[in-house]
Amino acid sequence: MRRYGLRHLRDPHAAADLVQHVLTLTIEQLRDGRLRDPERVVSFVLGACRMTVMDQRRTELRREDLLRRYADAVPLADVSIAPRLDHVKVVDCLERLPERERSVLVMTFYDEASSEDVGAQLGLSAGNVHVIRHRGIDKLRRCVEAGRRAA
Repeated sequence: MRRYGLRHLRDPHAAADLVQHVLTLTIEQLRDGRLRDPERVVSFVLGACRMTVMDQRRTELRREDLLRRYADAVPLADVSIAPRLDHVKVVDCLERLPERERSVLVMTFYDEASSEDVGAQLGLSAGNVHVIRHRGIDKLRRCVEAGRRAA
């Protein structure tokens, strides 16, 4: 799987992602009883690698096409008007948050996980994740704004 990913994706990180995705898919299929014949597992894995790579390429082509078509219509932010964030202050404020709020914010915005996924990993309901995220963002915003006024 890794060799297939390296050959067709030409990126070690993308190949590692491919291996993880295909292994997860294969385990799910085995657990659900959809792959009963051990001789078919190898062909299933190869087919899953092929289909995943093709799907990634289609997604990239669509993205490039959309950018080519609509890039001129998208307004650019005026850097002189947009507020500048002090990254050190943001990190400091993020570290001051309680661990649960910090975890929810990092998983949501850095890992781009859905509320359901965050909740499953932290043992919370999706609704609870929404509340924690809302409160965490509010605390983070107030902390950063307080730092701007002090500067």
